[in-house]
Amino acid sequence: MPQYSSSLTGLILSISHNWQLIRQMTKREVVGRYRGSFLGLAWSFFHPILMLVVYTFVFSVIFKAKWGVGGDESKSQFAIVLFVGLIVHGVFAEVINRAPGLILGNVNFVKKVVFPIEILPVVCLFAALFHSLISLLVLLIAFIIFNGFIHWTAIFLPLIFIPFILLILGGAWILASIGVFIRDVGQTIVIITTVLLFLSPVFFPIDALPANYHSLIMLNPLTFIIEQSRGVLIWGRVPDWFGLGIYSLVSVALAWAGYAWFQKTRRGFSDVL
Repeated sequence: MPQYSSSLTGLILSISHNWQLIRQMTKREVVGRYRGSFLGLAWSFFHPILMLVVYTFVFSVIFKAKWGVGGDESKSQFAIVLFVGLIVHGVFAEVINRAPGLILGNVNFVKKVVFPIEILPVVCLFAALFHSLISLLVLLIAFIIFNGFIHWTAIFLPLIFIPFILLILGGAWILASIGVFIRDVGQTIVIITTVLLFLSPVFFPIDALPANYHSLIMLNPLTFIIEQSRGVLIWGRVPDWFGLGIYSLVSVALAWAGYAWFQKTRRGFSDVL
């Protein structure tokens, strides 16, 4: 029976050794989403533009919403602030929702002993990141159009997203494994990610909640990343380095635990499938 490394070193080596395969499969995943459509990959750019236009119209024209940050808050400000939260939740939900079905949808890879099935969540994550990067580009262009500048603190955004990516990856490995043995996980996770959307500060500022709910909403893994992303992109603040350090430690631990869980349980995949 083959032995699969579950150590942190094994995780790094697996991604490093299979990098070319990950890159090719990610490219196929991104291109395959719009295969057969008239505009093809251009939909990755037009979709976030259309969504931002809709958000701007609905929240600034119909609801006349304000974020309540004070100062000269433009009509489009709410839509841009909202869009940051939706980008963060979007990449999280896309990977986590798909994770329980990743192994079930690639049974042919499980039957090939030499194929590194542990890279499937990585491929899913990179494909989601590609689309989120396009959305981020649209956001930055819109911010420049409406405000005429971009905050220098935007350079910190990758530092905020790295621990977030590790956290998603750890969760994806765990769910990809559990999804093989418990098929109901896929349905449950969709509900949970929707609940997390409305229990995170995507549609409202944390200050709008009573103080006794603040600690509860901070337990949501999306909350800290959404707040920090808005801080560096919208309000020109430097990240909360202490909080980011704690978040990073937890994310590394979860990524390692998720990978170890996946490697320990993968021997049973072929029996179930």
